[in-house]
Amino acid sequence: MDQIQHNFITVRGLKFHVADLGEGSNVVLFLHGFPEIWYSWRYQMVALANAGFRTLAPDYRGYGLSDIPPEPEKTTFADLVADLVAILDHLGINKVFVVAKDFGVRPAYLLTLLHPHRVSCVVTLGVPHVPLEPRKYRESLPEGFYISRWNEPGRAEADFGRFDAKTVVRNIYILFSRSEIPIADEKQEVMDMVDASVPLPPWFTEEDLATYGALYEKSGFKSALQVPYRSFDEDFGITDPIVKVPALLIMGCKDYVLKFPGMEEYIKFGKAKELVPDLDIIYLPEGTHFVQEQSPELVNELILDFLRSHM
Repeated sequence: MDQIQHNFITVRGLKFHVADLGEGSNVVLFLHGFPEIWYSWRYQMVALANAGFRTLAPDYRGYGLSDIPPEPEKTTFADLVADLVAILDHLGINKVFVVAKDFGVRPAYLLTLLHPHRVSCVVTLGVPHVPLEPRKYRESLPEGFYISRWNEPGRAEADFGRFDAKTVVRNIYILFSRSEIPIADEKQEVMDMVDASVPLPPWFTEEDLATYGALYEKSGFKSALQVPYRSFDEDFGITDPIVKVPALLIMGCKDYVLKFPGMEEYIKFGKAKELVPDLDIIYLPEGTHFVQEQSPELVNELILDFLRSHM
């Protein structure tokens, strides 16, 4: 990974960190989730660059090494999409393959819907494209549902603020690696759901944790709590939500996201293909929410096969 270049690009009044590896006209844009940054794509960047692709993995505004906006509490998904377009314009890149994970799936599909000429195909991990109207999960899950807790201004800030950034990332990685939705008890905070004695997942090293911890120590969590957790009700003014490009969903069978109300049925019984007609779905029997870090060689192969079939 030492060969990955770390560039800083100033667009839209902010300086963005963009990890860059590989050469050529076939460009793959990687979009991270939470609690991740560019580093979560380290294995995929090397594999795809070795296969002849140029790979780009930006940190969103307020994440990692990118600048924190003056008012992070006003950041929107629309900002993230506009940032991505500005970065591609700055680099002179007209069209990309997009690979996204977790909440990164939303800006990936927004980029595809709002700028269809810029995207060749989309690969998503752990989350399908879902309708853009406000989500109803919070109405059918207990009050301790982590998204409900983190949606509440000040609640997560107070919870996270009891620990250093490294511990917060550690706890979230452990929670999100499980097959059950993180739901805290009524008198418990989300961070209290993980005991200090619980080990990291076997595929996630102390070095990995130190890297994430140092970057979140720099950025803090204010932007990460705003987007995604306090921006899901955003209106994008999209009248045609049908995705016109080929797409692949890689889904771990042990990913807690499958336990979201209606999610497994939405994916398995064809509803996901109503919005993305040209959608392939691949299930990984042992896959968790972090399949690209848990099983990098397998995920690299799946991504490469799909991209090559749509070049």
